[in-house]
Amino acid sequence: MATVAVTDDTFTTEVKESDIPVVVDFWAEWCGPCKQIGPALEELSEEFDGKVKIVKVNVDENPNSPAQMGVRGIPALFLFKDGQVVSNKTGAAPKASLKGWIEESI
Repeated sequence: MATVAVTDDTFTTEVKESDIPVVVDFWAEWCGPCKQIGPALEELSEEFDGKVKIVKVNVDENPNSPAQMGVRGIPALFLFKDGQVVSNKTGAAPKASLKGWIEESI
């Protein structure tokens, strides 16, 4: 399963009402570090298929969701479990670090 693009309109359904944990990547097309972690998140979405959903929210096209979450810098990653944020991190990180963060948070 590849990452899923989420909008302000679908944020509640795709993230807060999900049956499985969700990693939300707040990103933008112009953001270099966002592009760095993009491939790692795609690979992790395959590795965690059925256990964790990884979604991406473009902050330029969807300003409401990041504003509600208090996003101040991107990439900003939030891990939701049962509709609540259980962990978050800002900035780029290697795939192994991202995987460890997800595993310890779920």
